[in-house]
Amino acid sequence: MDKLRQTRVLCVLGILILAIGVTAGLLPGQQPAAAQLTQRIDPQAKQMLDRAIQGLGGQAFLNAKSITTKGRIFFFQDGNTAGMEPFESHLLYPDKRHFSYGKTKPVILINNGEKGWELDRYGLIEQPAQQLQGWNLGNRYSLENLLRLRINEPGVLIQVGKVDFVDNVPTQGIEITEPGGASVRLDLHRQTNVPSRISYRIRNVKENAWDEYSDAYADYKIVDGIETPMHITRYLNGDRIGETFRNTAQYNEDYPPKEFVAE
Repeated sequence: MDKLRQTRVLCVLGILILAIGVTAGLLPGQQPAAAQLTQRIDPQAKQMLDRAIQGLGGQAFLNAKSITTKGRIFFFQDGNTAGMEPFESHLLYPDKRHFSYGKTKPVILINNGEKGWELDRYGLIEQPAQQLQGWNLGNRYSLENLLRLRINEPGVLIQVGKVDFVDNVPTQGIEITEPGGASVRLDLHRQTNVPSRISYRIRNVKENAWDEYSDAYADYKIVDGIETPMHITRYLNGDRIGETFRNTAQYNEDYPPKEFVAE
């Protein structure tokens, strides 16, 4: 990768790939056999999760197959705005993405399960290992995948958490522990029951420490019967590293067959 391309990729890592050089204990494909695991969930936590899913749109939320969004992304460094780019995102649940950003000759990121590519004016390359790992981890704990997949996996422990505040709004927490040791906290708005924040604690193997990631969800709008966050703010260890402002959103759009294949 030439120096210019490398510099640009590093500038947008904070918001586009979501995590760098981390491990969540046992990752997908490394979990113990399902037959050995039993899901444990507190009945009160189960009721809270059910209300959250209903607040997001119930079956419309659970059955949505894709989401198309457009808007702007901002990324930050040392507390200051480091850049802004327009974007268009095509996301086919649970793990396929076609993401373009930039004003002229946009950069395109394509992800399909464990595979990922980047296409720009210099040509097509495979996404670096750290970038690909970051996408997989961030996508794993996205709002949709957390509430549609993670909470239903064998071996997960779900308990009622503490009351907190997100952007001065009172929230009720739910604590989720995966069999590999990854810890996830879901904060629900106490009036609307929709998620206000998802936080997860990930082992940074490079620094032999734990990193705290969180996504704050705000400015919900009803789109196709689904409560959709139009403003998402990402934090790393308490510092804001990126913001996404969605101008438009659309669910269940049909994408071309080759949308998630690099050519």
